[in-house]
Amino acid sequence: MLQRIQSIYLLLAGAISAGLIFVVSLWTNKDGVAIFAKDEMLYLGMFLGSAVLSLVAIFMYKNRQSQFVVGRLNIILNFILLGLFVYRSLNLSGEMQVSEKGIGMLLPIFSIVFLALANKAIKKDEELVKSVDRLR
Repeated sequence: MLQRIQSIYLLLAGAISAGLIFVVSLWTNKDGVAIFAKDEMLYLGMFLGSAVLSLVAIFMYKNRQSQFVVGRLNIILNFILLGLFVYRSLNLSGEMQVSEKGIGMLLPIFSIVFLALANKAIKKDEELVKSVDRLR
């Protein structure tokens, strides 16, 4: 059942994690060079890991409990990524010349929102199946 709403949410979270990281810069250094996620291997790995987890969760539609757990793991991964961005942002602000923070630092927040909506829809489906099983 790939046509469920949580599949759309997971696909959007995967698209944010895999696609927008190459379009939106994370920050601009003091020389004016835009830094993307592809320039930093740690951030690239974490973004692509989040995208892979989202796509794996889409195809786990037969096992809703595992799909829910993978969604939670993906949320935790995005919170770690967000924490790294906050740490990096606080370190960047102490430079002699001011460097700009890019909109790319907010991508994990958008991904977390879509993952939370997907987990809410998965939980709703699970409760619906349990209520139907009680009637049998």
